[in-house]
Amino acid sequence: MKITAVISAALISAVSSVALAEFPEPQSGNYVIENFMFESGETLPEMNVSYMTIGDPSGAPVLITHGTTSSGKSMLGEKFAGNLYGPGQALDTERYFLILVDAIGAGDSSKPSDGLRADFPEQTLMDMVNAQKMLLTDHLGIDHLHLKIGFSMGGMLTWTWLTEYPDFMDGGVPIASLPGPMAGRNWMMRRMVIDAVRDDPAWNGGNYEEQPPMLRYMSAWFGLATSNGNLRLQSLGATREMADAVVDEKKASQKVGDANDVMYMWNASRNFDPTAKLADIEAKVLLILSQDDERNPVELPMLEEGMARIADGDVYIVPEDDETNGHGTTYNSAYYADQLADFMKSLPNAPE
Repeated sequence: MKITAVISAALISAVSSVALAEFPEPQSGNYVIENFMFESGETLPEMNVSYMTIGDPSGAPVLITHGTTSSGKSMLGEKFAGNLYGPGQALDTERYFLILVDAIGAGDSSKPSDGLRADFPEQTLMDMVNAQKMLLTDHLGIDHLHLKIGFSMGGMLTWTWLTEYPDFMDGGVPIASLPGPMAGRNWMMRRMVIDAVRDDPAWNGGNYEEQPPMLRYMSAWFGLATSNGNLRLQSLGATREMADAVVDEKKASQKVGDANDVMYMWNASRNFDPTAKLADIEAKVLLILSQDDERNPVELPMLEEGMARIADGDVYIVPEDDETNGHGTTYNSAYYADQLADFMKSLPNAPE
């Protein structure tokens, strides 16, 4: 295992000047899985799996997954896609066929707010992966991926793909996700969000008439606590007055979705733990982390211990400065676009 961290201030400062590339218009689609069975044993008569594709279907297939409470559209954002999807870039859509999926509970895929509300089965990451595999094999006719890549929850989904279907892909790139169980501070804070919202009297067992007020407050709190970076927050809030202004702005601008959808998504990672199957991974792995990731601290033993179990895996760590923003740092692919490009070239069956 090789762990690499770039410490060049010049390289980091250059990120903001990277030119963002253009790529073809995404094509939207939806696949309906009949009688989809969840890990819990519950069944949904019709599971909608919404997705987008970019590029020619003859290209090497790449599955891209998003973070918690986001959707596939988030992976079209300039900071991520603008550094990767264009001509000559790591995931050049002239060479690769990109598939961006809305996970169960997100975007236009089936979710509680479609009508079932609290009667919707509580999904897990394994449920999401199984639905995605059915989309690929049964609908798109893809029986092998060239790459599985994802950010945050999408990183956990990547670990799940790698361990549960180890021969299904040539390479895997989990971003902002450690190779270990959902536990420690990461889970404690998720539990705080879930419990605070569900303990709100306005929750009404998930049959609320208006979004519970605690949803906005806890969403703002969780964002400040786990996705902003220590140096950056200290710079933004260097005095109490400045810190108060940050909080006021965050409270005023915080956007929230449907409370059932959001709580189901936070709870979906509850049984995530790839540890026991890490040695089963057959694909080549590049794990991308940031030094300031509050949810996935690089000093935790599970990083080195987990990667040591993988036959062919490397780690790339983005160093912290006053511009990086904690867990959200690695959404900006300019920090690692070159490393990802080199990784893509090293994969078996890499397109010419």
